[in-house]
Amino acid sequence: MKKLFLTSLLAVAAVSGAHAANVIDGNPLYMPSAGHFYSVSSLSSHSETEKDWTLGEQFGFGITDKFAIELGTSLSEWESFDDYGWNNLALKATFRAFEQGGIVADIYGGFEVAGNPAVWNAMAGIPGGGLFYHNKAADKSWWFDKDLTGYTWTAGARLGYTSGAFTIAGHAEYIYLNSEAFNWNEKGLHQVALGLDGQFVIDSNWNLVAGAEYTGVTNDHMAYADVEDPAKVENAGIWTGYFGVNYNIDATKYVGAYINGSMNHHGGDKADEWIGDRGYGFGVQFGIDF
Repeated sequence: MKKLFLTSLLAVAAVSGAHAANVIDGNPLYMPSAGHFYSVSSLSSHSETEKDWTLGEQFGFGITDKFAIELGTSLSEWESFDDYGWNNLALKATFRAFEQGGIVADIYGGFEVAGNPAVWNAMAGIPGGGLFYHNKAADKSWWFDKDLTGYTWTAGARLGYTSGAFTIAGHAEYIYLNSEAFNWNEKGLHQVALGLDGQFVIDSNWNLVAGAEYTGVTNDHMAYADVEDPAKVENAGIWTGYFGVNYNIDATKYVGAYINGSMNHHGGDKADEWIGDRGYGFGVQFGIDF
C-alpha cells in the first residue's frame, strides 16, 4: 500500500482555501473566482520508501464564480531513479450549486487515466504504471500499457460550512475503475468514498488542516492482489487520513507541509482484520491564485 501514498497527498490539494473571498490557503471549499487561474504543486514521499518521490501539479481555472475546471498530473521515481514514470492525467469539473450564509454545496465529476493500484500490488518488482513507466531491471519502458493502466470515472458531492475561524466539509463519491475508458461491464471496480475535511484558522498567516476518508469496494473484485482467493474479496476498503500546516505568504500564495497514513482491510475471510500501513506519507505544497 505504500505506493498509494506517493500520490495520496496530491488529493489534499484537489481543493484549497475559501474562508475569505476565495483566498487560496488550504481550505477544503476553495473555488477560484471567474477568470482566475490557480496552481498547486506538490512533492511527496513515504517514510518507508525514502528513495521514492512524487511530483504533482494541479492547474485550474474559474470559468464563472460557480464553475471551475481542473487538470492534474504527477511524475514519480523509485529507488533513486532506478524506475520512474508519468503516473496520471486527470480532468475534473466542479459546480457550486449553493452558497449562502457560510453554507456551501458543490457537485463535481472527473475522469482520470492512471496506474492501476491493484496491478502495482499484483506484479512483483513493478511499482508503477500509468501513462509511462520505465523499469531498470527489465531495461524496458511502457507507454499506456493495458496491463498497467486504469481508467477512473468519479462523481461526487460536497457539503460544508465556512467562517472566518474554521471550515468543515463532508463529501461522498462514486468511483468506477476499469482497464478501458468506456468498459462498463461487471468486471469493473465499483467504489464509494465518504470523507470529512476541515480547517482551523490560527491567524492571518497560519492555519491547520486535517481530514479522513473511507473508500470501500461495493462489488466482489480483486481489489488487493495479495488476497489468496480473489473470488472471496468483498467489502474491501481503506481508511486514509492526513494532517497539515499551511502558511499564507499573502492573499494569493501559500506553502504547506503534510503527513498522512492509512489502514485497510481486504474483505472476505479477512473482513475484520485491519492492517495499518507501516510508516507515514509526507509532503509539501505550494499554491498560488492568479
